[in-house]
Amino acid sequence: MDSSSDLIQNHCKKGIWKAALELEESERIPLRDEKIKLFAGNSHPDLARAISEYLEVPLSRATVSKFTNDETRVQIEESVRGYEVFVIQSMCYPVNDSIMELLIMVDALARASASVVNVVAPYFGYAKQEKKTAGREPISAKLVANLLTVAGANRVITMDLHAAAIQGFFDIPLDNLFALPLFEYFYKEKGIVGSDVVVVSPDAGGVARARHFAERLNATMAIIFKRRPEPDKNEIIEIVGDVKGKRAIIIDDMISTGGTLVKGAEMIKSMGATEIYACATHPILAGNAVQRIIESPIDEVAMTDTIPIPDSALHTKFCKISVAGMFGESIRRNFYNFSMSKIFF
Repeated sequence: MDSSSDLIQNHCKKGIWKAALELEESERIPLRDEKIKLFAGNSHPDLARAISEYLEVPLSRATVSKFTNDETRVQIEESVRGYEVFVIQSMCYPVNDSIMELLIMVDALARASASVVNVVAPYFGYAKQEKKTAGREPISAKLVANLLTVAGANRVITMDLHAAAIQGFFDIPLDNLFALPLFEYFYKEKGIVGSDVVVVSPDAGGVARARHFAERLNATMAIIFKRRPEPDKNEIIEIVGDVKGKRAIIIDDMISTGGTLVKGAEMIKSMGATEIYACATHPILAGNAVQRIIESPIDEVAMTDTIPIPDSALHTKFCKISVAGMFGESIRRNFYNFSMSKIFF
């Protein structure tokens, strides 16, 4: 990672948020002596430990493994009666195992008389299946929301849902955090701001995100219009907006196969962009996405660690931005009933 990436990670980890989030010292009440417990599944132990370090609250003991018949085994190894608990589990690869671990942990904690069970899911699985696009299709994101509620969750904290409408699938409170302030600070630290910068939305659905980001960077905006003939395949139609002679930043909520990102970067480069950057909250990086990006005209990709970043992405083109501080602060604010508005934007 480069020095800018190290800098933003240190800011997030240590809670020095003055440039990214204006938090007052009076709001930094320590949690270590309160009736709060943190638990983690197996999907992202590094992020769970980083959140624990940020809050100075140790991870509580729990066995999360499998029986010999491949069923998920969960055993909470300390009393949670009367405690407010937070279960940290990203719904990432292997997605179904991660979700089952989370559901069973929530059920176990609710049955053990925890006063409040909060789910901290930095990446919400099945979020791309939030609507029917053809007959006889499921709405899987709604199903996952229902399962969490039935299991006993009282609140869900996540980040950059693929579709904002998913918030309406829940009958319990949901906090949908945004990585935008972290990306804003990252690019401002690198000096990538101003009228010679263009923020590019990879599709029509990301226009609001791109417009807001462009305003924060005092940049202009462009939009990629595309057609998707079948799942995970797309065809770029055209780019609306001026990118010639500009430094472009393609912003998206996730990088899956990397197809949209790379094709968009190639077209932007052919239209005269001088530098091409990309940022995405969720680095799914499925298939040969990493190699595609390395071989593409993209100069640098900034990603958060809502999902474990594979070793193959340990390349100079990739920068990791930690979300541990943002999730840690959201946990503190939920526990003390502080306002969450400063974390959102």
